[in-house]
Amino acid sequence: MSVSRNEHTIAESCQVSGRGYWTGQHVRVVISPAPVGTGVQLVRVDLPDQPTCIASTSNRRDTQLRTIVQNGHARFEMVEHLMAALYAMEIDNCRVEIDGEEFPGLDGSSHAYVNALQHAGLIVQASVRRRLVIDRPIRVERGNRWIQATPLSPTKKSGTHFEYRLRFNTDTPIAAQTFSFTCTPSCFAREVSRARTFVTKSQAESLRAQGVAQHVTNQELLVFDEHGPVDNKLRYQDECARHKTLDLIGDLSLTGLDIIGSITSYRGGHSLNGLLAQRLVELAALQGMMGPESQSHTNQASSCPFESDRDAA
Repeated sequence: MSVSRNEHTIAESCQVSGRGYWTGQHVRVVISPAPVGTGVQLVRVDLPDQPTCIASTSNRRDTQLRTIVQNGHARFEMVEHLMAALYAMEIDNCRVEIDGEEFPGLDGSSHAYVNALQHAGLIVQASVRRRLVIDRPIRVERGNRWIQATPLSPTKKSGTHFEYRLRFNTDTPIAAQTFSFTCTPSCFAREVSRARTFVTKSQAESLRAQGVAQHVTNQELLVFDEHGPVDNKLRYQDECARHKTLDLIGDLSLTGLDIIGSITSYRGGHSLNGLLAQRLVELAALQGMMGPESQSHTNQASSCPFESDRDAA
């Protein structure tokens, strides 16, 4: 992401469909263009009056293993994979209609969303995108897990640099691994969007014993036993750390800000991600970045929007 840019929406509607991991319900997600300043507006078209909810830190609800946003009875589960794709592909304003509570699990990644957004195209809008320049260290932690945001190093002039350090207990089959990258649309699409949700075999068995995810197969996410992925193959050697990075991006997108800085996570998950997102919103308020931004250039469409971004660190 550049230091300063205008807001974006998509040029035309696109859609993705599939089953939710938790509910098993088949749902359709339709993503449509939206005006300047809308943000990501989620809509439950299956409910009376089609209630809406803005994807934001104030509407986030703390839960296990996934991210939920809610406004009244308009509840949306597993939003993080969609939100990661929207943030990384620099889509700031859109209307997202879904005919159920839970977003589809698909293959456990953001790849289908990225494909849909790339085909939809992008429009540059007439307002400057809000951004937060990290000017001081911010750290959140619980026990031996932590996430910190720091100013960019002198060698990096712009963008968001992510590093995830995955360290499970020694009794799990998932090896220690670290992944880092600077987030741009093409780099996210190539290096992160295809990284899938993962669990250990014992975790999967525990969830199914609770009546959860009964329908989910080993091809719809990564299940690890002591020998590695069960009935599946890794897309990247460090795919688990990459997926944790994907989740982190999705959760921080609820700030509604382009984040200019370095984000490092050690064993972090959705709960810590949410805490950091809230701290970043508080910092933005101190910097005066949460109000309306000045108007800029006129709208213009891009026919190949996701291939001309800056991949330099």
